[in-house]
Amino acid sequence: MASVAPHARRVPTERVHHGDVVIDAFEWLRDKDDPEVIAYLEAENAYTEEQTAHLETLRGKLFDEIKSRTLETDLSVPVRDGDHWYYTRTIEGSQYGVHCRAAVAGPGDWTPPKLVAGEPVPGEQIVLDDNVEAEGHEFFSLGSFDVSPDGNLLAYAVDVVGDERYTLRIRDLRTGENLPDEVGNTFPGAVFSGDGESVFYPTVDEAWRPDTIWRHRLGTDAADDEKVFTEPDDRYWVGIGLTRSKRYLEIALGSKITSEVHLLDTTDADATFEVVWPRREGVEYSVEHAVVGGEDRLLILHNDGALNFELISVAPDAPLDRSRWEVVRAHDPAVRLEDVDAFANHLTLDSRREGLTRVSVLQLDASVTSLENAPFAELEFDEPLFSVGTSGNPEWQQPTIRYGFGSFVTPSSVFDYDIASGSSTLLKQAPVLGGYDPARYEQRRDWATAADGTLVPISLVAARGVFDSGAPAPLVLYGYGSYEASIDPAFSISRLSLLDRGVVFAIAHVRGGGEMGRQWYEEGKTLTKKNTFTDFVACASHLVSSGVTAPERLVAQGGSAGGLLMGAVTNLAPELFAGVLAQVPFVDALTSILDPELPLTVIEWDEWGDPLHDPEVYFYMKEYSPYENVTAQRYPRILAVTSLNDTRVLYVEPAKWTARLREVDAPVLLKTEMSAGHGGVSGRYERWREVSYETAWILDVLGLAA
Repeated sequence: MASVAPHARRVPTERVHHGDVVIDAFEWLRDKDDPEVIAYLEAENAYTEEQTAHLETLRGKLFDEIKSRTLETDLSVPVRDGDHWYYTRTIEGSQYGVHCRAAVAGPGDWTPPKLVAGEPVPGEQIVLDDNVEAEGHEFFSLGSFDVSPDGNLLAYAVDVVGDERYTLRIRDLRTGENLPDEVGNTFPGAVFSGDGESVFYPTVDEAWRPDTIWRHRLGTDAADDEKVFTEPDDRYWVGIGLTRSKRYLEIALGSKITSEVHLLDTTDADATFEVVWPRREGVEYSVEHAVVGGEDRLLILHNDGALNFELISVAPDAPLDRSRWEVVRAHDPAVRLEDVDAFANHLTLDSRREGLTRVSVLQLDASVTSLENAPFAELEFDEPLFSVGTSGNPEWQQPTIRYGFGSFVTPSSVFDYDIASGSSTLLKQAPVLGGYDPARYEQRRDWATAADGTLVPISLVAARGVFDSGAPAPLVLYGYGSYEASIDPAFSISRLSLLDRGVVFAIAHVRGGGEMGRQWYEEGKTLTKKNTFTDFVACASHLVSSGVTAPERLVAQGGSAGGLLMGAVTNLAPELFAGVLAQVPFVDALTSILDPELPLTVIEWDEWGDPLHDPEVYFYMKEYSPYENVTAQRYPRILAVTSLNDTRVLYVEPAKWTARLREVDAPVLLKTEMSAGHGGVSGRYERWREVSYETAWILDVLGLAA
């Protein structure tokens, strides 16, 4: 095309740390209040739109494909909480969901009503219509959402900017009117007290860190709210919740590597918050309240001397007395314990084994008086790749377990597992319109060998026959690899548009994630972070050498910390990729982690290291930070997508990175959403358009746009 790409002007800014002098030519782009910065971002948007204008028809077609496969008027599976079944409706033409409820038939009603999309529900009450709340706003996000114990009040919070600053409101569900109570600048996680007369909520400090818990007594001025707890250590986040049993209010503190839990016994009017285990550097734990053999117990999932975590049962009055501990599930180097939930008559345990999620169950009948070496039974599934986890289980007395199951080929499915019979009942499988047949697709697991000999798993899905065609297939390789986050095989309606065009989708389960247990994470953080990048390169190289794909048919994709991965591998091995899609990419990592005044930086030191005070970390990060390592070489086509109001990865990072890439003639495009946050645009139709935009670009890179 005839137009010339924007070039940001150079304004040298000196940065000096540990005797190292760096001249940064594009740091001036950080000031989003500067009209010149906004003008530059808008010029980049205009250039990107011009360069991708030929894809407009394809984008529309992809949007129509997503829309045609999606049941637009639909309902979620009802979840019982108190005296009501709660569910969410989606309505054709509406961007957001409508939260509803209907009364249960009686105390013994544990079978969710079979709701039919588009049909009225007897006694249905609209709790909150997100579409009404979003009126007049380009962006909308619902944060806190909690119903009072008596079911009469709703505490909810909304963000209409994208900066994760939420306004908390209280709605009387008997009248549908909001009370005068309103609290600004809160963080998600508000919860009612056990008596329903107060709401506890977190707020953030100047670095966007949730640091303080407040108590708002209904009917009082927010200016008079009581400060319940403040955490001064900049590395710790603070949250509050109520145990499923409603016995304890819980304040949970956590850095990336250390935890501390404070409990308040709601049955004791004179009780105060008490620490379960005082924090110890490197020890993480979580607490759940259970009743076993008529006695109160605290279930503590911890990593003290147990890398993959251990589950113990302790007395609430002596949680530190090791002589009274019961080891419920001992540490196992092959099994990562992730979560435990307690109910009146059973326990559930979420874990991870062989790179896949697992759910186990223990029935608490009259014969169970101790949890020592409790015989949990693991649910079994017959697919080679899948994702399973418990969710939607708020009720203490419920006789069932709600869990979700899905895979690359099986749409998201919701089951109830009956504790007494040991049988699962499918309540709903996400509908896929247009005659979806899972037999048309196949999934498999492959393994790449990393530079140090480590075997790295790869999960793949394709239309049946593609793997056996004998020819290199177009392929999208996705990666993340940070924070022990696991990217598990899951179904995607929008991905069908790639698979049906012969594209293979693959996930590289690189170190830094949690797919293979805690050690997998430890080997991809701080001073071992480069393993994340070399693992991804090894996966790409394996897929090429094994004939699955070829460099000219391979696109890499990742977002946020996965965007750092994209930037790093683009510098390391640009010859392996035809294109790179970097979504809200953390590509100026060293500059950000050096500045403790930036949002969340100090918290991140446990993940990346502290380059401000540690020269070894500084120079190690400088060796991989994408912005620092742009060189004059042949780069693949790059699309960087960001959001102006993102508070987690600031827009300036991809803006600076693309400006520097432009200087070495890299074929790079920058797209900035001017009214969005870290998660991108809001509203399902707008999200479908965003996905269609990115998918069209991928298909263009792969030569499949026609």
